[in-house]
Amino acid sequence: MAIVTDGTRPLPPAGPLAAATPQEWISGIGVLDKASLLLEIVERAPTPLSELVTRSGLSRPTAHRIAVALERLGLLARDFRGRFVLGPRLGSMSVEARYDRLAQASVPVLADLHARTGLDARILRRRGRTQTCVATCAEAARGPDGAEPVPVGMSRPATAGPVALVLLAWQEPEEIHEGLRGARFTAAHLAQVRRRGWARGSDVMLPGDTAYAVPVRAGGDRVVAALSVSGPAGRMDALPGRWLGATVFDSAAALADALDRARAVPAGVRGRTAVGAAGPR
Repeated sequence: MAIVTDGTRPLPPAGPLAAATPQEWISGIGVLDKASLLLEIVERAPTPLSELVTRSGLSRPTAHRIAVALERLGLLARDFRGRFVLGPRLGSMSVEARYDRLAQASVPVLADLHARTGLDARILRRRGRTQTCVATCAEAARGPDGAEPVPVGMSRPATAGPVALVLLAWQEPEEIHEGLRGARFTAAHLAQVRRRGWARGSDVMLPGDTAYAVPVRAGGDRVVAALSVSGPAGRMDALPGRWLGATVFDSAAALADALDRARAVPAGVRGRTAVGAAGPR
């Protein structure tokens, strides 16, 4: 069955993304549903017009006309390669919604990871040239005054450390170029992180500790955050390296699955869904 119609004939079979669009997100108003479908595709990754056509099932003239109209409204924009990306009017809202889901879905994952490793576990994301903690395990070690050493909202420059490497390594080339300005690492270090899939080093959020970070992916292969565990060097070194890596990667995969499930549920339904249902596998 076609997802939307052009008012005169059914559309050709839609691509995999269109086929996965939840029925609750279809208004029944043709042009709005077509625009929504294009936004759904672009939200996942920068997309050229040819791919919009292929993945939406819309004709090329229709996809072009709607995409350009959305661009004029500031809902879409173009990157330096001419691909469609979320525009300024949607970009910030989409990012904040994604990271709100991220913080909620992280709660059981971080608690489980802390219980298994005894290390502080947290989720960090990149915002501009900073790395910001958006979620942390409630059981994390606290200082003598009872304060969290790395509270949610704490930011540090994204110019050094394993988390900064992970947050930048899989970004678009222009973002990598910008992120390397003033950084204490190089493009070669980022390439090494991409090959390994992880980074380890001094924790810039908590000087004196060692951190191990891996990417958190959502909506396919897009890296949306970093999952980090940290602790004193002696405690980190006492844990078998392969076991620690596998444990952290499993937690990142569980979080990615939870994000994808949350994204597939309309907001009204999501609000009635228990956060704990998104726990680690």
